[in-house]
Amino acid sequence: MKAIRIHQSGSSAVMKLEELPTPTAGEGQLLVKLEAAGLNFIDTYQRSGLYKMELPFTPGLEGAGVVEAVGPGVNGFQVGDVVTYTGIPGAYAEYALVPAARAIKMPKGVETRMGAAVMLQGLTAHYLCKDTYPLKAGDACLVHAGAGGVGLLLIQMCKMIGAVVHATVSTEEKAALAREAGADHVVRYTEEDFEEAVKARMGDGKLDVVYDSVAKTTFDKGLNLLRPRGLMVMFGQSSGPIPPFDLNTLNPKGSLYVTRPSLANYISTRQDLERRAGEVLGWVAAGKLKVRIGATFPLAEASSAHDALEGRKTTGKVLILP
Repeated sequence: MKAIRIHQSGSSAVMKLEELPTPTAGEGQLLVKLEAAGLNFIDTYQRSGLYKMELPFTPGLEGAGVVEAVGPGVNGFQVGDVVTYTGIPGAYAEYALVPAARAIKMPKGVETRMGAAVMLQGLTAHYLCKDTYPLKAGDACLVHAGAGGVGLLLIQMCKMIGAVVHATVSTEEKAALAREAGADHVVRYTEEDFEEAVKARMGDGKLDVVYDSVAKTTFDKGLNLLRPRGLMVMFGQSSGPIPPFDLNTLNPKGSLYVTRPSLANYISTRQDLERRAGEVLGWVAAGKLKVRIGATFPLAEASSAHDALEGRKTTGKVLILP
Protein backbone atom coordinates (compact mmCIF):
# COMPACT_ATOMS: atom_id res chain seq x y z
CA MET A 1 0.00 0.00 0.00
CA LYS A 2 1.00 3.65 -0.37
CA ALA A 3 1.50 5.72 2.77
CA ILE A 4 3.09 8.99 3.85
CA ARG A 5 6.14 8.45 6.07
CA ILE A 6 8.07 10.90 8.22
CA HIS A 7 11.66 9.91 9.03
CA GLN A 8 12.74 13.22 10.57
CA SER A 9 10.99 16.23 12.05
CA GLY A 10 10.76 19.40 10.03
CA SER A 11 8.80 21.28 7.39
CA SER A 12 6.15 19.74 5.17
CA ALA A 13 8.95 18.59 2.86
CA VAL A 14 9.86 15.78 5.26
CA MET A 15 6.70 13.87 4.32
CA LYS A 16 7.44 11.20 1.72
CA LEU A 17 5.09 8.88 -0.18
CA GLU A 18 6.35 5.31 0.19
CA GLU A 19 5.29 1.73 -0.47
CA LEU A 20 4.63 -0.35 2.64
CA PRO A 21 3.26 -3.85 3.18
CA THR A 22 -0.51 -3.86 3.63
CA PRO A 23 -1.03 -4.72 7.32
CA THR A 24 -2.96 -7.70 8.64
CA ALA A 25 -5.74 -7.34 11.19
CA GLY A 26 -4.64 -8.73 14.56
CA GLU A 27 -6.49 -9.42 17.79
CA GLY A 28 -9.27 -6.87 18.29
CA GLN A 29 -8.42 -4.96 15.11
CA LEU A 30 -10.13 -3.96 11.89
CA LEU A 31 -8.31 -3.52 8.59
CA VAL A 32 -9.91 -0.45 7.02
CA LYS A 33 -9.52 0.54 3.39
CA LEU A 34 -9.46 4.29 3.77
CA GLU A 35 -11.50 6.61 1.61
CA ALA A 36 -10.40 9.79 3.39
CA ALA A 37 -8.14 11.01 6.16
CA GLY A 38 -8.77 14.20 8.10
CA LEU A 39 -6.09 16.87 8.32
CA ASN A 40 -5.72 18.56 11.70
CA PHE A 41 -3.27 21.03 13.22
CA ILE A 42 -1.99 18.33 15.53
CA ASP A 43 -0.63 16.58 12.41
CA THR A 44 1.57 19.60 11.74
CA TYR A 45 2.72 19.71 15.38
CA GLN A 46 3.74 16.05 15.22
CA ARG A 47 5.45 16.50 11.84
CA SER A 48 7.43 19.56 12.96
CA GLY A 49 8.59 17.99 16.21
CA LEU A 50 6.61 20.36 18.43
CA TYR A 51 4.88 17.20 19.66
CA LYS A 52 7.49 14.45 19.88
CA MET A 53 6.82 11.24 17.95
CA GLU A 54 8.80 8.03 17.59
CA LEU A 55 10.36 8.06 14.13
CA PRO A 56 9.57 6.99 11.50
CA PHE A 57 5.79 7.25 11.54
CA THR A 58 2.75 7.68 9.32
CA PRO A 59 0.80 10.82 10.29
CA GLY A 60 -2.93 11.29 10.47
CA LEU A 61 -5.19 10.69 13.46
CA GLU A 62 -8.60 10.23 11.85
CA GLY A 63 -10.04 8.48 8.87
CA ALA A 64 -13.04 6.75 7.39
CA GLY A 65 -13.49 3.83 5.04
CA VAL A 66 -14.70 0.29 4.54
CA VAL A 67 -13.79 -2.68 6.73
CA GLU A 68 -11.77 -5.09 4.58
CA ALA A 69 -10.86 -7.64 7.26
CA VAL A 70 -11.86 -8.38 10.85
CA GLY A 71 -9.29 -9.68 13.33
CA PRO A 72 -9.82 -12.37 15.97
CA GLY A 73 -11.88 -11.43 19.00
CA VAL A 74 -13.85 -8.68 17.28
CA ASN A 75 -17.60 -8.51 17.81
CA GLY A 76 -20.09 -6.10 16.28
CA PHE A 77 -18.23 -5.44 13.02
CA GLN A 78 -18.06 -7.29 9.72
CA VAL A 79 -16.42 -6.95 6.33
CA GLY A 80 -18.14 -4.22 4.34
CA ASP A 81 -19.08 -2.02 7.29
CA VAL A 82 -18.39 1.68 6.77
CA VAL A 83 -16.57 3.05 9.79
CA THR A 84 -14.86 6.17 11.05
CA TYR A 85 -12.41 6.74 13.87
CA THR A 86 -10.13 9.27 15.52
CA GLY A 87 -7.11 9.15 17.81
CA ILE A 88 -5.34 6.28 16.00
CA PRO A 89 -2.11 7.24 14.16
CA GLY A 90 -1.50 6.24 10.55
CA ALA A 91 -4.39 7.67 8.51
CA TYR A 92 -2.27 9.11 5.67
CA ALA A 93 -2.34 5.75 3.91
CA GLU A 94 -4.45 3.48 1.75
CA TYR A 95 -5.12 1.10 4.66
CA ALA A 96 -5.16 1.46 8.43
CA LEU A 97 -5.36 -0.90 11.38
CA VAL A 98 -8.02 0.36 13.76
CA PRO A 99 -8.87 -1.12 17.16
CA ALA A 100 -12.50 -2.19 16.98
CA ALA A 101 -13.02 -0.52 20.36
CA ARG A 102 -12.24 2.86 18.73
CA ALA A 103 -14.25 2.45 15.53
CA ILE A 104 -17.71 3.93 14.98
CA LYS A 105 -20.13 2.77 12.30
CA MET A 106 -21.25 5.54 9.97
CA PRO A 107 -24.98 6.37 10.03
CA LYS A 108 -26.90 5.43 6.91
CA GLY A 109 -27.23 8.24 4.43
CA VAL A 110 -24.05 10.04 5.54
CA GLU A 111 -21.16 10.03 3.07
CA THR A 112 -18.03 8.20 4.16
CA ARG A 113 -15.86 11.27 3.71
CA MET A 114 -18.01 13.05 6.25
CA GLY A 115 -16.74 10.64 8.89
CA ALA A 116 -13.17 11.75 8.30
CA ALA A 117 -14.31 15.36 8.22
CA VAL A 118 -16.18 15.48 11.51
CA MET A 119 -14.74 13.02 14.01
CA LEU A 120 -11.73 14.77 15.55
CA GLN A 121 -12.97 18.32 15.10
CA GLY A 122 -16.63 17.53 15.75
CA LEU A 123 -15.93 15.61 18.95
CA THR A 124 -13.57 18.40 20.00
CA ALA A 125 -16.27 21.03 19.52
CA HIS A 126 -18.71 18.78 21.39
CA TYR A 127 -16.60 18.38 24.53
CA LEU A 128 -15.60 22.05 24.53
CA CYS A 129 -19.15 23.38 24.77
CA LYS A 130 -20.76 20.42 26.54
CA ASP A 131 -18.18 19.55 29.19
CA THR A 132 -15.05 21.72 29.42
CA TYR A 133 -17.34 24.71 29.85
CA PRO A 134 -20.95 23.51 29.80
CA LEU A 135 -22.59 26.39 27.99
CA LYS A 136 -26.18 27.31 28.73
CA ALA A 137 -28.63 29.58 26.96
CA GLY A 138 -27.64 33.22 27.27
CA ASP A 139 -23.94 32.58 28.00
CA ALA A 140 -21.46 34.61 25.95
CA CYS A 141 -18.42 32.97 24.35
CA LEU A 142 -15.61 33.79 21.96
CA VAL A 143 -14.51 31.31 19.30
CA HIS A 144 -11.14 32.04 17.73
CA ALA A 145 -10.48 30.83 14.14
CA GLY A 146 -14.22 30.86 13.58
CA ALA A 147 -14.01 29.72 9.96
CA GLY A 148 -11.71 26.78 10.67
CA GLY A 149 -12.72 23.16 11.00
CA VAL A 150 -13.43 23.25 14.74
CA GLY A 151 -14.58 26.86 14.63
CA LEU A 152 -17.48 26.36 12.24
CA LEU A 153 -18.69 23.29 14.13
CA LEU A 154 -18.26 24.90 17.54
CA ILE A 155 -20.20 28.00 16.51
CA GLN A 156 -23.12 25.83 15.38
CA MET A 157 -23.12 23.79 18.58
CA CYS A 158 -22.95 26.91 20.76
CA LYS A 159 -25.93 28.34 18.90
CA MET A 160 -27.87 25.06 19.35
CA ILE A 161 -27.46 25.67 23.09
CA GLY A 162 -28.57 29.30 22.79
CA ALA A 163 -25.30 31.07 23.59
CA VAL A 164 -24.20 34.44 22.24
CA VAL A 165 -21.21 33.74 19.99
CA HIS A 166 -18.37 36.11 19.10
CA ALA A 167 -15.90 34.82 16.51
CA THR A 168 -12.60 35.96 15.06
CA VAL A 169 -11.53 35.46 11.43
CA SER A 170 -8.95 36.93 9.05
CA THR A 171 -10.87 37.69 5.84
CA GLU A 172 -14.32 38.76 4.71
CA GLU A 173 -14.83 35.37 3.05
CA LYS A 174 -14.19 33.67 6.38
CA ALA A 175 -16.41 36.20 8.15
CA ALA A 176 -19.29 35.22 5.87
CA LEU A 177 -18.76 31.55 6.73
CA ALA A 178 -18.75 32.27 10.46
CA ARG A 179 -21.96 34.28 10.16
CA GLU A 180 -23.55 31.52 8.10
CA ALA A 181 -22.67 29.08 10.91
CA GLY A 182 -24.58 31.34 13.32
CA ALA A 183 -22.01 33.67 14.89
CA ASP A 184 -23.71 36.74 16.35
CA HIS A 185 -20.64 38.99 16.12
CA VAL A 186 -17.63 38.46 13.86
CA VAL A 187 -14.32 40.30 14.18
CA ARG A 188 -11.77 40.46 11.37
CA TYR A 189 -8.63 40.55 13.45
CA THR A 190 -6.63 41.76 10.44
CA GLU A 191 -8.75 44.93 10.38
CA GLU A 192 -9.47 45.63 14.06
CA ASP A 193 -8.28 44.65 17.52
CA PHE A 194 -10.49 41.78 18.65
CA GLU A 195 -10.26 42.73 22.33
CA GLU A 196 -11.49 46.26 21.69
CA ALA A 197 -14.17 45.07 19.26
CA VAL A 198 -15.64 42.55 21.70
CA LYS A 199 -15.52 45.04 24.58
CA ALA A 200 -17.36 47.58 22.44
CA ARG A 201 -20.15 45.10 21.70
CA MET A 202 -20.39 43.65 25.20
CA GLY A 203 -20.61 46.99 26.98
CA ASP A 204 -20.01 46.36 30.67
CA GLY A 205 -20.53 42.64 30.21
CA LYS A 206 -17.81 40.02 30.11
CA LEU A 207 -17.44 36.71 28.32
CA ASP A 208 -18.15 33.50 30.21
CA VAL A 209 -15.63 31.50 28.20
CA VAL A 210 -13.01 31.91 25.46
CA TYR A 211 -12.32 28.93 23.18
CA ASP A 212 -8.78 29.54 21.89
CA SER A 213 -6.91 27.36 19.40
CA VAL A 214 -4.52 30.16 18.37
CA ALA A 215 -2.59 30.70 21.65
CA LYS A 216 0.50 32.91 21.41
CA THR A 217 -1.06 35.92 19.68
CA THR A 218 -4.48 35.81 21.35
CA PHE A 219 -4.05 34.51 24.92
CA ASP A 220 -3.36 37.73 26.83
CA LYS A 221 -6.14 39.73 25.19
CA GLY A 222 -8.57 36.86 25.64
CA LEU A 223 -8.01 36.91 29.40
CA ASN A 224 -9.04 40.58 29.45
CA LEU A 225 -12.47 39.68 28.03
CA LEU A 226 -13.48 37.16 30.68
CA ARG A 227 -15.89 37.87 33.51
CA PRO A 228 -14.81 37.13 37.08
CA ARG A 229 -14.28 33.37 37.41
CA GLY A 230 -14.54 33.03 33.63
CA LEU A 231 -12.72 30.25 31.80
CA MET A 232 -9.98 30.37 29.18
CA VAL A 233 -9.95 27.12 27.20
CA MET A 234 -6.74 26.53 25.24
CA PHE A 235 -7.14 23.66 22.79
CA GLY A 236 -4.53 24.45 20.13
CA GLN A 237 -1.60 26.72 19.28
CA SER A 238 -1.70 27.61 15.61
CA SER A 239 0.28 30.83 16.22
CA GLY A 240 2.77 29.13 18.52
CA PRO A 241 2.94 28.08 22.20
CA ILE A 242 2.08 30.50 24.99
CA PRO A 243 5.26 31.84 26.67
CA PRO A 244 5.82 31.06 30.37
CA PHE A 245 2.89 32.54 32.28
CA ASP A 246 2.60 33.90 35.83
CA LEU A 247 -0.49 32.33 37.44
CA ASN A 248 -0.77 35.30 39.79
CA THR A 249 -2.06 37.28 36.79
CA LEU A 250 -5.35 35.40 37.07
CA ASN A 251 -6.16 36.85 40.49
CA PRO A 252 -6.55 40.60 39.75
CA LYS A 253 -8.33 39.79 36.49
CA GLY A 254 -11.14 38.15 38.46
CA SER A 255 -9.99 34.78 39.82
CA LEU A 256 -9.95 33.39 36.29
CA TYR A 257 -9.58 29.76 35.26
CA VAL A 258 -7.34 28.42 32.47
CA THR A 259 -7.42 24.87 31.13
CA ARG A 260 -5.67 22.93 28.37
CA PRO A 261 -7.89 19.94 27.48
CA SER A 262 -7.32 17.13 25.00
CA LEU A 263 -9.89 15.07 23.09
CA ALA A 264 -8.28 11.82 24.24
CA ASN A 265 -9.36 12.48 27.83
CA TYR A 266 -12.96 13.07 26.76
CA ILE A 267 -13.34 9.85 24.74
CA SER A 268 -11.19 7.58 26.90
CA THR A 269 -14.02 5.08 27.44
CA ARG A 270 -16.13 3.34 24.83
CA GLN A 271 -19.22 4.83 26.46
CA ASP A 272 -17.94 8.40 26.11
CA LEU A 273 -16.80 7.79 22.53
CA GLU A 274 -20.16 6.35 21.47
CA ARG A 275 -22.11 9.09 23.23
CA ARG A 276 -20.19 11.95 21.64
CA ALA A 277 -19.90 10.38 18.19
CA GLY A 278 -23.56 9.38 18.30
CA GLU A 279 -24.68 12.95 18.97
CA VAL A 280 -22.34 14.57 16.44
CA LEU A 281 -22.96 12.09 13.62
CA GLY A 282 -26.66 12.11 14.46
CA TRP A 283 -26.77 15.88 14.01
CA VAL A 284 -25.00 15.50 10.65
CA ALA A 285 -27.45 12.81 9.53
CA ALA A 286 -30.40 14.97 10.57
CA GLY A 287 -29.03 18.04 8.81
CA LYS A 288 -28.67 19.97 12.07
CA LEU A 289 -24.89 20.23 11.82
CA LYS A 290 -23.35 21.44 8.57
CA VAL A 291 -19.84 20.21 7.85
CA ARG A 292 -17.86 22.25 5.33
CA ILE A 293 -15.19 20.34 3.43
CA GLY A 294 -13.11 23.27 2.27
CA ALA A 295 -10.44 21.40 0.31
CA THR A 296 -9.23 17.94 -0.63
CA PHE A 297 -5.71 16.80 -1.56
CA PRO A 298 -4.46 13.50 -3.00
CA LEU A 299 -2.28 11.46 -0.68
CA ALA A 300 0.79 12.32 -2.77
CA GLU A 301 0.17 16.03 -2.11
CA ALA A 302 -0.05 15.81 1.69
CA SER A 303 2.78 18.34 2.01
CA SER A 304 0.73 20.89 0.05
CA ALA A 305 -2.21 20.25 2.36
CA HIS A 306 -0.03 21.02 5.39
CA ASP A 307 1.27 24.19 3.74
CA ALA A 308 -2.28 25.38 3.04
CA LEU A 309 -3.42 24.72 6.60
CA GLU A 310 -0.39 26.33 8.23
CA GLY A 311 -0.66 29.30 5.87
CA ARG A 312 -4.26 29.84 7.00
CA LYS A 313 -5.43 29.45 3.41
CA THR A 314 -8.15 26.93 4.26
CA THR A 315 -11.67 27.05 5.62
CA GLY A 316 -13.65 24.25 7.19
CA LYS A 317 -12.23 20.75 6.95
CA VAL A 318 -9.32 19.63 4.78
CA LEU A 319 -9.27 15.98 3.66
CA ILE A 320 -6.44 13.86 2.28
CA LEU A 321 -7.68 11.26 -0.17
CA PRO A 322 -5.78 8.00 -0.74
